[in-house]
Amino acid sequence: MKYRKLRRTGLDVSVICLGTMTWGQQNTEVEAHDQIDYALDQGVNFMDTAEMYPVPPIPETQGRTEQYIGTWFKKTGRRKDVLLATKAAGPTHTMMRPGHVRGGRLRFTRENLTEAVNESLKRLQTDYIDLYQLHWPDRPVNSFGQRDYRHKIDPESIPLEETLRGLEDLLKSGKVRHVGVSNETPWGLSRYATLAEFKQLPLIASVQNPYSLVNRTFEIGHAEIALREEISLLAYSPMAFGTLSGKYLGGVSPADARLTLFDRFQRYKGGTTAQAVEEYVMLFRKHGIDPGQGSLAFVNDREFVTSSIIGATSVEQLRSNIASIDITLPEEVMKGIEDIHSRIPNPAP
Repeated sequence: MKYRKLRRTGLDVSVICLGTMTWGQQNTEVEAHDQIDYALDQGVNFMDTAEMYPVPPIPETQGRTEQYIGTWFKKTGRRKDVLLATKAAGPTHTMMRPGHVRGGRLRFTRENLTEAVNESLKRLQTDYIDLYQLHWPDRPVNSFGQRDYRHKIDPESIPLEETLRGLEDLLKSGKVRHVGVSNETPWGLSRYATLAEFKQLPLIASVQNPYSLVNRTFEIGHAEIALREEISLLAYSPMAFGTLSGKYLGGVSPADARLTLFDRFQRYKGGTTAQAVEEYVMLFRKHGIDPGQGSLAFVNDREFVTSSIIGATSVEQLRSNIASIDITLPEEVMKGIEDIHSRIPNPAP
């Protein structure tokens, strides 16, 4: 395994982060524990979850993913072997709409964030969280595949300064070691950095946004800010929900695959996305590289990426994904990637 600094925190995190979004929906507790065991055996020390998980978010399963991690901690006593990240769900103006979480008290106020942390700690059976993240902004923004920006003013949105002061309380309490954001915009990252500098408020350590061969929008407005302000990108969906493995090519719909089971991720299927995916898969196969591993190797190699969050529904998939850490893409493949990207840029934002 390889490790990188979670920039301002001083923590060394594995370049591969174990994602958990399927646990409690597509994966049982036993399967979740098997994945954790295998990942740690391979040197992975970083795990990401959320109070809302598993996805799709429904009242019957909410919090189950954190619970599975908590039972693993209790069973093994290995809490100190894991750098643990989780997330607080935000208001219901996104496609997620998790109004069932915490009775709908989802604004990023001091009181709501304190409640969210305390409930997560109980499920996780731990007394601290290494990285606590805001799952998406409190204000309306483009996220989860929205393309055209439509400016909306939400009078109930909590100012970023107030939210940072709430996070500061959690840091002082010792329940949270570091804080981050997710699905955040360039303006949001810049504003957080400015508030930290001029108001002596907590520094945002990381941003968890989508980044893959079919969604490189982070490079346009975020990358410079992230590098200059030392904010680590934790790249989610680095394989575009598994499409870049090639398993959906030709209209194939594997029985237990996420895009077969759930219709909420359609931005990764059809149209120019399908065309781009096919070209990337064919490029990797031409050079004898597993397409999924090649796609991850591209993300792992980016200067602004600290860790790639991989999600697997089996240990076999996990084994293949983790093995991407040993792949360096040849110059010819990189040129091929840029050629495809120039013709079909960011089809799945």
